Amino acid sequence: LHLFSFLDKNSRKNLAKTCHKLLEVFQDPLLWSLLNFHSPVELKKDNFLLGPTLKYLSICWYSERVKVCNIEDWMKNSFQKDFCHRHENTVSDFLLEVCNRCPNLLSLTLSGCGHVTDDCIVLLLKNCPNLKTLKLENCVRITDQTLEAVTLHGGSLQTLHVDFCRNVTQTGLERVRERCPWVMLRAERSANMIPDSKPEKKLMLEKASRKLLQL
Repeated sequence: LHLFSFLDKNSRKNLAKTCHKLLEVFQDPLLWSLLNFHSPVELKKDNFLLGPTLKYLSICWYSERVKVCNIEDWMKNSFQKDFCHRHENTVSDFLLEVCNRCPNLLSLTLSGCGHVTDDCIVLLLKNCPNLKTLKLENCVRITDQTLEAVTLHGGSLQTLHVDFCRNVTQTGLERVRERCPWVMLRAERSANMIPDSKPEKKLMLEKASRKLLQL
């Protein structure tokens, strides 16, 4: 276990193929207390093990292709929608597995994950009651629903980051500060960014603004 701990996921998998004894070590839950992923493709590989010993999970990616996932849905063409749909299923399925298999999770970091939804985070908060750190950066689908879930199910939470989450509002942030004063909350630029809205909604807002100016 000590030797395996120095290796990345791929190296561990390759070493496990050399003999049955090393395969047993690879499958030992104690080896998998921390997991880092840097692309959606990595979530589908069989070079890791999810289990109750997982304490620290990080899923961060920044590639040019993944930036498509952060575009508002109504602006995507059919190819982009298909591409994003596959990503959404991959991420949602993986987080559902985490909910079911990793009840002792202490820290979760999601960065650049444009398909993480409120439903996924709410489920995680309910199923991982020991979660102390939740860091969400540039997760564009996260809204005040996640912040509300923090106040209801985040009793163990000590740190909450929702940086660059453009659909989080100042009202939602204030609610967390009022109900969970012990939580270290950070929301760099989130409430100051332009939230998603469909074209017709934007048009109505523009018309309302023009009327106010006329008055």
